[in-house]
Amino acid sequence: MEKKGVLVVGGGIAGLEAALDLAELGVDVYLLEREERLGGRGEKLSLVAPSELPARLLLARRVAKAVLNPRIHIISNGSIEEVKKEEDGFIISLSKEPTLVNDDCISCGACARVCPIKPYSQFEEGLLQRSAVDREDRASYPPYFGIVRETPPCSLACPAGIDVRRYVSLIAEGKFAEAIAVVRERNPLPSVCGRVCPHPCEAACNRGLVDEPIAIEALKRFVADYEIALRERGEFTYPKPKEKNGFKVAVVGSGPAGLTCAHDLALMGYQVVIFEKEKVAGGMMYLGIPEFRLPRDVLAHDIEYIEKLGVEIRLNTPIGPDLSLDDLFEQGFSAIFIATGAYEGYKLGVPGEEEYSGVVDCIKFLREVNLGRKEKPGDKVVVIGGGNSAIDAARVALRLGASEVTILYRRSRKEMPANPWEVIEAEREGVRIHFLAAPTRILGKDGKVTGMECVRMELGKLDASGRRRPVPIPGSEFTISCDFIIPAISQQPDVSFLGEDHGLEISRWNSIEVDPGTMATARPGVFAGGDVVTGPRTVVEAIAAGHKAAKGIDRYIKEGVR
Repeated sequence: MEKKGVLVVGGGIAGLEAALDLAELGVDVYLLEREERLGGRGEKLSLVAPSELPARLLLARRVAKAVLNPRIHIISNGSIEEVKKEEDGFIISLSKEPTLVNDDCISCGACARVCPIKPYSQFEEGLLQRSAVDREDRASYPPYFGIVRETPPCSLACPAGIDVRRYVSLIAEGKFAEAIAVVRERNPLPSVCGRVCPHPCEAACNRGLVDEPIAIEALKRFVADYEIALRERGEFTYPKPKEKNGFKVAVVGSGPAGLTCAHDLALMGYQVVIFEKEKVAGGMMYLGIPEFRLPRDVLAHDIEYIEKLGVEIRLNTPIGPDLSLDDLFEQGFSAIFIATGAYEGYKLGVPGEEEYSGVVDCIKFLREVNLGRKEKPGDKVVVIGGGNSAIDAARVALRLGASEVTILYRRSRKEMPANPWEVIEAEREGVRIHFLAAPTRILGKDGKVTGMECVRMELGKLDASGRRRPVPIPGSEFTISCDFIIPAISQQPDVSFLGEDHGLEISRWNSIEVDPGTMATARPGVFAGGDVVTGPRTVVEAIAAGHKAAKGIDRYIKEGVR
């Protein structure tokens, strides 16, 4: 229904005052508030500062005055869907969710007493038990039982912003197809994340305050596998993208960030082409994660889903001298998204590293194995580092036939960044972990590695990472015998493929500088995200970057906003 007047977005103190002033001038005002109540931050602060009675009364009076004013039309629990500019103003499409439990609500409280959902209260720090319906007994609007829609801590902890509470509830009701549809609203790689995600959502789960967190990752894996079964039986319907809008977007790299950006843009109606230099798609998901943790057929299912939306993936097509960014623009692409990851391993920086064979960077080692080279690396293998890649490399070396695998980590177990459950599994399989030790020299004979000199460490003061800095202990040197060494001390992006006149800003860490809000680079039309911007992160963090980039590219093309 078309209505004319002034739209005030935000029902806080400023929004209330603006609406009241406009109404006094005889203007019809539509006051839009995304939450259930008016008052904004002032109303919320009153919850934790009840002694400020004069301020609360003043706010309540302003809310009441707005509610009673016939020229002010309140739209609570609403949001803007689309804004179109017209000659004489704007056409604004709004959406509104219900606030009442139902139209017959009389504030009796029965629903709150029997409601099984107990959400976290952000403003009471979890000290009070709540339900999914909230008692509005303060001087606020609306003054009745309304549906609580606070973002739960599990969703707040998820980089991709998945509505965890909703899909877990659907699973509990046996609505598995509906549940995976909710997951796919924010995660185009559910099968992957159901297996390799570090699931920060579970660490934030309220249930952990009672006994144990809900197994959110396992539930995601379950519904993702359920979808795969539906697809194999031909009982699955793929979402239909919007009508093609005539614009083409190039995505460089087929890792999680690139696939996510391509997925979102395809649904928006863009023609998307992914350029991948390797012979396989998936980026670090394929090249860096071992197959025993992420089966290749599972990864293929998620990639196939994205291709079904109309995304084209061109393998063995690197960006470089033969196909530059300029060439892509000349081919008619309106924007480019760079998501090439971080594959360049850091050097140990110790004597002998470049002198002897048998020292292979972790990412290179995993890449070769995942591409089919299943050769035994050596009898005695030492992996240096404490991250997930180090754990993966150690477990792969065991599976390839190494008789002894040792991880050397310069801090203690407490500071180890790898997923704790992965560390436990590695130890169960026979991997030895030597804590508080670091290499000082690579030893060799006849051009081959024979061992490594090390020094014991102790933890000193906190460093920039928030962990205690490891300090060498004088006189604690010792030697480890080995014939293969895998440094796994992190990696950085390799942007040499860009050439010289790329027009981008490169940081001292060799990453691409972007606007954090839109993922736009210094060059118009070029965007970047994922590990090539942040350095090595998780799959779900790369997914979040892909979402943000897709929105930025859409705005750039449609509105010319960088």
